[in-house]
Amino acid sequence: MGAPGCSGEKREGRARLVFSHGPEGASIWQKQIDRFNKQHRGEIEVVLRQAPADTGQYFEMLRTGFQAGETRADIISGDVIWPAQFAANGWISDLSNRFSSSRRNRHLPGAIASNTHEGRIYGVPWFTDAGMLYYRKDLLEKSSYTQAPETWDELQEMVDRIQREQGVKYGFVFQGADYEGGVVNALEFVWNAGGDVLDPKGEVVIGEPRAVDGLWAARGLIESGAAPEAVSSFKELEAYTIFLAGDAVFMRNWPFVYALSADTSVSNVKPEQLGLAPLPTARSGGRSSSGLGGWNLMINAASDKPDEAWTFIEYLSAPERQRERALQGGYLPTIKNLYDDAEILEKVPVAALGKEAIKNVRSRPASPFYYDMSLSISERFHASLTGSISPDEAAATLHRDLKKILARAEKL
Repeated sequence: MGAPGCSGEKREGRARLVFSHGPEGASIWQKQIDRFNKQHRGEIEVVLRQAPADTGQYFEMLRTGFQAGETRADIISGDVIWPAQFAANGWISDLSNRFSSSRRNRHLPGAIASNTHEGRIYGVPWFTDAGMLYYRKDLLEKSSYTQAPETWDELQEMVDRIQREQGVKYGFVFQGADYEGGVVNALEFVWNAGGDVLDPKGEVVIGEPRAVDGLWAARGLIESGAAPEAVSSFKELEAYTIFLAGDAVFMRNWPFVYALSADTSVSNVKPEQLGLAPLPTARSGGRSSSGLGGWNLMINAASDKPDEAWTFIEYLSAPERQRERALQGGYLPTIKNLYDDAEILEKVPVAALGKEAIKNVRSRPASPFYYDMSLSISERFHASLTGSISPDEAAATLHRDLKKILARAEKL
């Protein structure tokens, strides 16, 4: 039998492992799992257990299971914000002695940072994401614009002109719903105004002027009409549905949306009509920052088959598998030299177009108490978008909330 709460077990000399992951891209993962099982027949068998598609529901399922000692998976895929929270509670294994520094150096620095807690590493990067500005090249060209906007003011100017001249329904769509994706959008507005949530010492700075400017920029886009009021309820799906229908000039979203544009059953917009650029900033010449997304691979600390689990993680995160996922599914690799792979650059244009955004990714606060911080950021950002509170009030309340969360953490 496996360790309590975990499903690793021996069957006639074979280690049976459960891999927990959501439904997205399941056909690609399953093919890779099947090949792994064939290579290790009689030794290791990996079974894919499908997790909820909603990231928040998946996190809650894992957290509840960990707390009850009933998380029945050996290998866990997880959002980049999870390793620090899981590691602090002892729920996932320390991989520092397995994941050598030479192997870590092959990966994007941001992806490695997301797996690091108190100097130790608890996960292996699997694929990455970065928030990007999508735009309609054809619409910009018709209105005599030769490049994407670098600032929010330029975006507003372009929206006004293109809507006036071409009658496009919406200007800019992004993710403003009360959920984790809204947190990433909020942070991107704050960062690109020159603000932050925490300073390098870990002190709360979300109430400082530049951070407040970022929240006002988001609300200002709605008040000006550049973004629809309904954007406060948008997640990724709602944003790309409108954009790919041809009803918006600009959109903030993740790299996977680019591949959808090639599917005529989903998109009225052709890939050649799309452009990708770094997200706009508050002022010309400002550094554009994108929220780091993506998923990592972790080993359940309760698994009694950690060696076999590590063998599978090595296989799934290897350059060959990352390359295959990029070519077949448009998933951006975490291994740096794959961004120089000629076939990837040719067949996965988003890899080339998004190269700048990938270089400028920033992580959400890596804290064991991020879950509480995230709930507060999400709620206040959403409220400021709907107009139920002002961005000033949202920032002030957030400042107090986050200080209380961190003060409670210090007492533990």
